Amino acid sequence: MITRPKPAGRDALALDVRAAIRDIPDFPKPGILFKDITPVLSNPVLFTRVTESQADAAAGLQVTHVVAIESRGFLFGAPVAQRLGVPLVPVRKPGKLPHRRVREEYALEYGTDALEMHEDAFGIGARILVVDDVLATGGTAAATRRLVEKVGGIVVAFSFVIDLTFLHGRQLLVGTSVDAIVEY
Repeated sequence: MITRPKPAGRDALALDVRAAIRDIPDFPKPGILFKDITPVLSNPVLFTRVTESQADAAAGLQVTHVVAIESRGFLFGAPVAQRLGVPLVPVRKPGKLPHRRVREEYALEYGTDALEMHEDAFGIGARILVVDDVLATGGTAAATRRLVEKVGGIVVAFSFVIDLTFLHGRQLLVGTSVDAIVEY
């Protein structure tokens, strides 16, 4: 019998995350195979390992703020910001933030959507780590980068738990570091 050593570090984490993610066929509509991250969230040790890994990957980038994208990005962005010791900035759907906002529209397959952020979330030159759960087509992440740039910030990296590589989302994020724990 051949015994293979267990992968160390990020490789082991990727295997554990992949094993925890649940495939939900035909959700939210027929033909979609949804990658459900809730089993990761329900395992406190694995959830902690994921957010620590996301923070550790950004540790040398002199990040001044974590920008988390509604809604599942909040779940990962908050502990990443805490671990990095920097403020958390939420990016939300229109009408959800109470203070003066900047807005960015982006294209969907059919139509458009928009994201908003407080205009005073950070100052000019802030170094931003954008956090979300999944990178799919890249439209939401690219719109978030434009929001950050509207108020003078610089996106130094994107961090995702999952990258659906077959949707080519990284193409919209060219020029910025993109980190994902698991790729499909």
